[in-house]
Amino acid sequence: MSRANDVVTLDDVAVHFEKEQGLIESFRSDPDRVRAVDGVSLSIPENDVVALVGESGCGKTTLGKAAIGAERPTDGSVQYRGQDIWEARDGEGDVPFEEIRRSLQIIHQDPGSSLNPNRTVMNSLAAPLKRWEEDMETEDRRARILRMLERVGMEPPGDYAQRYPHQLSGGEQQRVALVRALLMNPDLILADEAVSALDVSLRVEIMDLMLELQAQFDTSFLFISHNLSNARYLAENAGGRVGIMYLGELVEIGPADDVLQDPKHPYTKVLRWATADLDTGGEVDEPPIRNIDIPDPVNPPSGCRFHTRCPEAREVCKERTPSVDDDTDRGHSAACFRTDPDHDYWDSPPVEGTEPTSIEGNVQG
Repeated sequence: MSRANDVVTLDDVAVHFEKEQGLIESFRSDPDRVRAVDGVSLSIPENDVVALVGESGCGKTTLGKAAIGAERPTDGSVQYRGQDIWEARDGEGDVPFEEIRRSLQIIHQDPGSSLNPNRTVMNSLAAPLKRWEEDMETEDRRARILRMLERVGMEPPGDYAQRYPHQLSGGEQQRVALVRALLMNPDLILADEAVSALDVSLRVEIMDLMLELQAQFDTSFLFISHNLSNARYLAENAGGRVGIMYLGELVEIGPADDVLQDPKHPYTKVLRWATADLDTGGEVDEPPIRNIDIPDPVNPPSGCRFHTRCPEAREVCKERTPSVDDDTDRGHSAACFRTDPDHDYWDSPPVEGTEPTSIEGNVQG
């Protein structure tokens, strides 16, 4: 359910795709469906930062696109300030779809490919203003763009305004993309792997800039990353949350420090172990996982989807599906039976290849 200060609310959202087939295969059978996102609920309040992390193919980018109305859900609902986005898209509701589009913006992983190579920076940034601010005078539009370029450290702004994308570095292109999103005064920006193509020093520089501008513009960020360190840096410094995705599901979410220092889901422990530049507080040398093979999203495992790789799985994990509660208090929760000391999990036999652990041996968050 959407709350008064929620910008975007996702309720039990699923996004399924038909898997591509070859010509001969298409004659033999119906296409399989990839369950890219399956039953995710998430609320993003005003001036918030949520960093989604997971392996490639886990559904985090698809979920992000669904959150900003760029991907229509197969099931569930996505609301912008209480208005169902796709009902608005179909001409229903009180909030016009054009207003929603303007309020929900995106920064792509490769800004160079999203900038028109035949347009100067000034012309690329002027285009959305001409569409959304039709009454703005040419000089006012130019002055606003120059102020924004200066604000993101592109000085002298008049010089950068006349450059073409190929005349900019990767970091400068990303700053232009950030300016273009912020020119719309959005409520939420999806930053889809927005710093992954940059070197380490530039990543920190761009993330610091995002944090600075977020505070100035009261904008929320949904930050997509496969790098746990980047997610931690952004969420921790913004007082935001880190969400962990696995095989189309949100399996853990909470304040950055809580999730990384006291992970509740076994998959979060795997990500933490695998992040070389992350202080893990004396994590074990052996990977906390049974199997390195990722299950097929076309036919995911029954019950808990991580049970085929989890070193602590029990028979009940194969039969029942745990859920994560993105609660209203922004607390720390995980889709794992082990977080409940009274759950049937503790009386269930371990699956083959795992070692049983007691409640006392389990680190409870």
